[in-house]
Amino acid sequence: MESNITAPMPQIPIVDTLNYLALGDSYTIGESVAASESFPYQLAALLPGHKVNTPTIIAKTGWTTDQLVSAIDNSDIKDKTYDIVTLLIGVNDQYSRGSQENYRTKFIQVLNTAIKFAKGDKTRVFVLSIPDYGVTPFANGKEAIIGPEIDQFNNINRQASANAGVHYIDITPISKQAADNLTLIANDGLHPSAIMYHYWVEQLKPVIISRLNKK
Repeated sequence: MESNITAPMPQIPIVDTLNYLALGDSYTIGESVAASESFPYQLAALLPGHKVNTPTIIAKTGWTTDQLVSAIDNSDIKDKTYDIVTLLIGVNDQYSRGSQENYRTKFIQVLNTAIKFAKGDKTRVFVLSIPDYGVTPFANGKEAIIGPEIDQFNNINRQASANAGVHYIDITPISKQAADNLTLIANDGLHPSAIMYHYWVEQLKPVIISRLNKK
């Protein structure tokens, strides 16, 4: 006779408690979804064996890289350090027709700041690529223009990340899936849904866990 009792899932012991800093724009705060559904909060909840304190988030909808740099300079965290730092910035540089050279300069600046926040340990910094919003309803069929421009900005942040020796997670292909799957888009027709953020986390999580497991 089969038993209907389900064995409890084994508990993974907590090995440490981590502080997490997320730098960015609307994609980091999770515009149009609940805060708990944003990728930093989902990530903090999904690192087995690690307790992550409430994420510190320096991000705002519409911020360019210049504005992120200024916000960090005017914040109260300048002397603090973190165990994990994520950085996702640049879509508003492209949207506002900012120059790629200015983006390169300011991205490198904020990336170096992120490394300082990570106690000078570049392996604790995780850069996410800029999503391609050209496939969203908001873009109104301008993917042929927006997509290539996003790729150009991503080429800049990818190269800067490689030069700095930080981790780079390319989530742009996931964002492009929204062209055929509107469940990946929030109700505003532009920003990612909680589902898309979960896919980002699933790509980001193993990279972070691998780093955290190296003492």
